[in-house]
Amino acid sequence: MIAHRRVSLASAGAAPAALAPPQRIEPRLLALATAVPSHVLEQDRAQRFARTVYGDRIAGFGRLARVFASAGVERRYTVEPFDWYERSRTWPERTASYIRHGCELFETVVRRALASAALDPADVDTVVTISSTGVTAPGIEARVLPAMGFRADVRRVPVFGLGCAGGVGGLALAARLARGEPGTTVLLVTIELCSLAFRPDRATKADIVSTALFGDGAAAAILRAQAEPGRATIRGATEHLWAQTLDIMGWSTDDAGLGVILSRSLPAFIARNYRAEFDRAMDRLEVSPAGIDRMICHPGGPKVLDAIESALNLGPRALHVERSVMRDYGNMSSPTVLFVLERTLETGFAGHAVLGALGPGFSAAFLSLEVAHA
Repeated sequence: MIAHRRVSLASAGAAPAALAPPQRIEPRLLALATAVPSHVLEQDRAQRFARTVYGDRIAGFGRLARVFASAGVERRYTVEPFDWYERSRTWPERTASYIRHGCELFETVVRRALASAALDPADVDTVVTISSTGVTAPGIEARVLPAMGFRADVRRVPVFGLGCAGGVGGLALAARLARGEPGTTVLLVTIELCSLAFRPDRATKADIVSTALFGDGAAAAILRAQAEPGRATIRGATEHLWAQTLDIMGWSTDDAGLGVILSRSLPAFIARNYRAEFDRAMDRLEVSPAGIDRMICHPGGPKVLDAIESALNLGPRALHVERSVMRDYGNMSSPTVLFVLERTLETGFAGHAVLGALGPGFSAAFLSLEVAHA
């Protein structure tokens, strides 16, 4: 009989026991919430507004007005009742509305996100606020956080100018901040009041398209770098800025406020350039396109979605969730992609997703995200 001898790990010359690999500290999405203001704008109401305001001032208005039927939008939500927009407004009036209603929407969406994560305001260490549809200092977050019970030492990171790319860019920034300080809680808020740029004092083709597409909304996400799983894990993010493309998308400014810049060349630009930069972005993220289970895109408009589907060989109607968000809310700029993410998660999706959004610059932002099975 062979005698078995128990050996202590402390014995001289003993081989070390295999240790369990440490759990990875990754940025996790703990909660996601969305909110819209109370005023509903049906598409036929917006079309009547455009006909009244622009019909006699823009040549070929009847042809241009077809965008109201082709935009894929049935309704949107605005911070003001729609008759407010029928009068020309000054920049101070628009700013006052941005502050008042922006604060209300900020508080609503943040409370929903905190409740979803079972957290108190005092648990949050950093607040990232993304907004490009109004300008105020102090910012919206500074006006709201103290009354909500956030700590006086909460770090604030306000970001302006990302436009429609702000949902993906903001989520990427929040994830980087969370990864840099594991265990801290980062709150991301994207809030846009696009309706404040409805301009009856102007008469451009871009203003007609803006009236057919844009609405108001907000989204909030809570992230923390931790070993425990959350609703999803952020794997990485990257972006690209095309040179000499400043005139494709953005804002102009004048005495009355912000005016939309939206080039009709946008879908063609995407068709020519999107795939090459998407492939380079996936290389940087070490993501194989074949391993992507779902693209989650900012729905800038139906032609933009068509162009992305074609460029990535996704097949027609692959971005059906994006189209459903467009139908129900319009283009809300930066929060919109997070509305799409929320609706995708509600379907029970699990797997590897890539979020994509296009914004002023002209720029593209991408984020790799893993959703675990429930």
